[in-house]
Amino acid sequence: MLFWFAGTSLLGMWFTFRDPVIDHRLIIFGALLPDLIDSVRGKQWIAHTLMFPVGILFLVMLLTIGRRASRRRLLALPIGLFWHLVFDASWTNSNIFWWPVAGISFGDHEILLVGGNVGQIILLELSGVLCLMWLFNRFGLSDAERRKKFVRTGRIDRSITETRMNN
Repeated sequence: MLFWFAGTSLLGMWFTFRDPVIDHRLIIFGALLPDLIDSVRGKQWIAHTLMFPVGILFLVMLLTIGRRASRRRLLALPIGLFWHLVFDASWTNSNIFWWPVAGISFGDHEILLVGGNVGQIILLELSGVLCLMWLFNRFGLSDAERRKKFVRTGRIDRSITETRMNN
């Protein structure tokens, strides 16, 4: 699933942080990465564990010591991974979510794209498209300059967040 995780993770970022300088492209990539990794098996696996985004967060923090700009940019990746766990309801399978604390077996829980019924997947994808449409409008991406900036840097125009926060 593409639009569900992209749309909900960006929407979650907007309502939680409203950070104009975070790289929203990395949020989307992080939100899509667990299914990309685990689709090789077709089942939820290491990328759907809590340990995976925590481990990536640890690596980002370790590898960016003394490099504040790089750290700020790369922190978007584990944040996107956490959003995936939220919007995939990964916590409902404690064997995977709490791995290896809950045991070393991953079980047989399919990723939503493989195990979900077609109607459910279509409904979630349409919901994701609606989220993205709302965000496109909210971020003012119909303006060519704002859109170019977003594609090039992953950032939204600071005036969007400042206007919203003052209201």
